[in-house]
Amino acid sequence: MQELLRTPALRPKTPRTEEDHVSMADYDPRITELYDTDNPDGPDHDYYRALAAETQAERILDLGCGTGLLTVTLVGERRTVVGVDPSPIMLSYARRRPEAGRVTWIDGDSSAIDGGPFDLLVMTGNVAQHIPGQQWERTLKQLREAARPGAVLAFESRNPSTRAWEKWDAEEAATRQTPFGPLTKWFDADESSPGVVRLLSYAKFEQSQEVVVEKLELAFRSAEQISRDLSAAGFEVRAIWGDWTREPFNGEQPLMIFEAEAAKGKTGETAHG
Repeated sequence: MQELLRTPALRPKTPRTEEDHVSMADYDPRITELYDTDNPDGPDHDYYRALAAETQAERILDLGCGTGLLTVTLVGERRTVVGVDPSPIMLSYARRRPEAGRVTWIDGDSSAIDGGPFDLLVMTGNVAQHIPGQQWERTLKQLREAARPGAVLAFESRNPSTRAWEKWDAEEAATRQTPFGPLTKWFDADESSPGVVRLLSYAKFEQSQEVVVEKLELAFRSAEQISRDLSAAGFEVRAIWGDWTREPFNGEQPLMIFEAEAAKGKTGETAHG
């Protein structure tokens, strides 16, 4: 959820009260316009594109596709690509991309998945950490229902043992130039309960003095927990990588990249081709 401060922020790291904020139903359009600059194409997208080629996937699902930066690059001959995201503003941006017409865009979460069964299912940009508790279990089960037997599910999640949120909280505010003028960003983060991090992301538009605040709760799950959750949902973990070059995860890298196969003998239930 994002919020807009009614009054100008005095300075970064200044505590706020709930009365200082106005709730917004979706992302601020300015933040959406800047999303690809903050989250550019890179080694992570190269990995997912390579996986699509290696698996010879003909049907691909991108759950939590955001602005569709990766999604549209998965398009190919004899390949169906579906992008699902709960943000109408993000999807509106995605639909304006070149090649967007070759992707089926769906507004919603995993319960809205259609167009399967899929050969490859991905959740990129640490989407898995944005799905809490029982919703996570439901999401994995619905992904399994949308997968053909033997299909590959791939996603990344941050390693909780490296405690990334402490670095975020310690970072100083930074200002950069944008099409909307100078923008200052900073974070407040703390572990509100074991494995759950409360993150406040601040974006101050200096010209208007408006501050957009994004409130997040991120789930930091161990490799063992995620592996158990995948197994319970009907997936078999085939690899856990520690970086985008596919170095095996040894417990110390900051990132965990999971590849899991939909267990054979359980048929996907959302075949709407």
